[in-house]
Amino acid sequence: MAETPQEVMQMIRDENIQIIDLKFIDMPGTWQHCSFYQDQLEEESFVDGVAFDGSSIRGWKAINESDMMMVPDATTAWIDPFYKEKTLSMICAIKEPRTGEWYSRDPRSIAGKAVQYLRDSGIGDTAFFGPEAEFFVFDDVRFDQTENQGFYSVDSIEGRWNSGREEAGGNLAYKPQYKGGYFPVAPTDTLQDMRTEMLLTMAKCGVPIEKHHHEVATGGQNELGFRFGELLKAADDLMTYKYVIKNVAKKYGKTATFMPKPLFNDNGSGMHTHQSIWKDGQPLFWGEEGYANLSQTALHYIGGILRHAPALLAFTNPSINSYKRLVPGFEAPVNLAYSQGNRSASIRIPLSGPNPKAKRLEFRCPDATCNPYLAFAAMLLAGIDGIKNQIDPGESLDVDIYDLTPEELSKIPSTPGSLEDALEHLQNDHAFLTESGVFTEDFIDNWISYKLDTEINPMRLRPHPYEFALYYDV
Repeated sequence: MAETPQEVMQMIRDENIQIIDLKFIDMPGTWQHCSFYQDQLEEESFVDGVAFDGSSIRGWKAINESDMMMVPDATTAWIDPFYKEKTLSMICAIKEPRTGEWYSRDPRSIAGKAVQYLRDSGIGDTAFFGPEAEFFVFDDVRFDQTENQGFYSVDSIEGRWNSGREEAGGNLAYKPQYKGGYFPVAPTDTLQDMRTEMLLTMAKCGVPIEKHHHEVATGGQNELGFRFGELLKAADDLMTYKYVIKNVAKKYGKTATFMPKPLFNDNGSGMHTHQSIWKDGQPLFWGEEGYANLSQTALHYIGGILRHAPALLAFTNPSINSYKRLVPGFEAPVNLAYSQGNRSASIRIPLSGPNPKAKRLEFRCPDATCNPYLAFAAMLLAGIDGIKNQIDPGESLDVDIYDLTPEELSKIPSTPGSLEDALEHLQNDHAFLTESGVFTEDFIDNWISYKLDTEINPMRLRPHPYEFALYYDV
């Protein structure tokens, strides 16, 4: 892997690479790309950027101010494994050509500013993030919405709902039970070879791999694990993770989705996000005498996450579907509390033994429909706000919530019940994002407007199939 622009240019010459694919992320969180002939890239491109038209990118520029610059990051260079012609891929941030400043609506630039704010604050110099994104693999997916009908259908050879289906060659059973898909071996786990190829392909793309396994839900729920990294690297790796998973699945004649809740009445897909702050090579979250060996700095960081969580979820859980997962009864982290063992708490403290370098917290609310650059930046800023203002996280939640009385449970704050609710919280609580200049008021307003106009309001206009079951014969 290359580290500098000079090494990238040498790699292009040595490997006789003719096509350079520059990727960047749009505001909602999807990779976009443009491929250039190799002579369009020069060493100066890594500072000045490569020109492109940004007018049609979701949430970005108007047509009269559409010229923008993609600035590739040399450390993200890898050979794309899915193209016939050898193609060098790099991830870019976006600059304004008129001012030379980083574009205020570019998510990767926002993440870079969040890291710089951490350093400028004097609190720490490095933020480590480790996302664990779950996903489903299906064999067939169909959906449509017209004026007179609306439906979706997902199917999987592993779906328990197919236990009575006639199948070519005979139905061989071996289908995970509902909520019974965690760690089964073959033949119940039919996806081992595909996940292995996904994992090894990720490694070829520069992602530091660890493991893979089947997840809890029936119907092909899975998770691959990669090593934590500094904030920007972790977000880059997560985008590569999603790219590889979708393309390897397609190679196997299957389709992968990171929707939090594609199945009714079984576990959804989350993205538990581990995080910690370091300074001068030392971990700041370790405190030998503290609760779960947490330092006071870590507890204040937790206090910031919990204080701002209802607003944070507008970035960490930014889809309408996100809130179909955040309901009690499915290991859902709906309680805004912290615990070293209670998985229904929104923040869990993993047991890391006497190793200070492994001390971290795990925010369990997020899901992989988020834009990771925005989500990681927002979480870091909430934590920094907690540290700067010494926010008390309150008592830990070290009880079985199913044993609590309704009165006791009512005292524990909960996550928002909908995307609209989360956006309202963001509207009322975003100073922790904007005071630093990392997020702008323009970005917050644009994000809220985009979500209302393209997701919430269109959904309001469309009847849901279950409404017919409830109301048709009233």
